[in-house]
Amino acid sequence: MPRGIPNPAAMYGIAPRPWGFEVSLVRNGTRYYRQFGKASYGGLEQALLQAQDWRDEVVRSVPPVARRTRAEKLRANNTTGVSGVFCQVASGGRVRAWVAKTYIGQDEILRTDFPVDAVGSGALALAIEEREKQLARMSGLARLHPAEEAIRQGLTMQPPGPRVTKRSKSEITRCTNSSGVSGVQFKMPNTGHPGYWLATTFTAGKGSVCKAFSVKEHGHDMAKSLAIAERARQLEQKFKDAEERQQPQPQAQAPSQALLPELSFQHRAGGQTARP
Repeated sequence: MPRGIPNPAAMYGIAPRPWGFEVSLVRNGTRYYRQFGKASYGGLEQALLQAQDWRDEVVRSVPPVARRTRAEKLRANNTTGVSGVFCQVASGGRVRAWVAKTYIGQDEILRTDFPVDAVGSGALALAIEEREKQLARMSGLARLHPAEEAIRQGLTMQPPGPRVTKRSKSEITRCTNSSGVSGVQFKMPNTGHPGYWLATTFTAGKGSVCKAFSVKEHGHDMAKSLAIAERARQLEQKFKDAEERQQPQPQAQAPSQALLPELSFQHRAGGQTARP
């Protein structure tokens, strides 16, 4: 969107990219950023839904700072050490007045001037005191986008429907793929070779599992079908192995009470003096 014009509520914090969408939100100096590729979710529609769901979770769980907290933050050009308090300088560099100013809302700006000639050396202290009174009238959270409050209150509803699980890298079909199925490629070692279809699956820590199906032996279509079926089998085994690794390992159990007398007897037989 053009600068100064907020994105529509549905696209708040979301930027379209050639490969999908990216979400970027800043909270208290911390950037929350994540990418949602169309290849990872099977298309643009699912990638956008996932991006919106994640954006909404960030908005609900990490609200922006209070308006007063943001107003009290010192700017780089502040010379007084107190936010919202500054001086007016007359010709010759003499301080003419101290000013307390607070932006409450679009149509409400509070400002009070304390001329040095009228109140003397206490003008700065009076301006600081007035600034505190002005800040007391400020409430609520910083307003970053019109959709923020609606998202936090649950007033916006994302389109219903299932959400697909993010595909692993091994399930994503690359742009150079010639089969339309990830992990399945047609290979031709040289010009005169009939070629073969190859199913390949990589597992971290174990390397790659490959199996080729000759076009000369099976025919082009059958070799491709066999490679696709083999790829599905490889992925199934890969996910099965991953699940087994995540299962908690059984802990070693202490010897049962029934074995204690036998163990004690063996200890005595070995010359131990400990009693059972």
